[in-house]
Amino acid sequence: MKSNVKTVNRLILAYAAAMWLACGLVASNAHAGDEASSETVKFADLNLSSPEGVEALYGRIHAAARRVCAQPAGEQAGTGRCMKKAESEAINKVNVPLLTAFYQKKTGSQPQTITASR
Repeated sequence: MKSNVKTVNRLILAYAAAMWLACGLVASNAHAGDEASSETVKFADLNLSSPEGVEALYGRIHAAARRVCAQPAGEQAGTGRCMKKAESEAINKVNVPLLTAFYQKKTGSQPQTITASR
């Protein structure tokens, strides 16, 4: 019984840490040369171990990407690419498997992988 409690506590701690780190989650504007826009997406109120919570977070990320990537009329050619990149980067930063799976099912694509190099 105690091992179940420890497992649950670790899971809660892992989600809390992910939420804390991702509270500053930023959807970046992908247009080079432009001043980068960003928006913080908060999700501490969501249960990311439930499909409803994951869907709600994706909706928030999608809406933030739409706002950040909005272009003036006639210049919307790059909006789709910008949104896809912003969503992908945000989902990768959150690093919640259920959210990643939801994104893959919804869009048919993998989130961008962030790699470090020396």
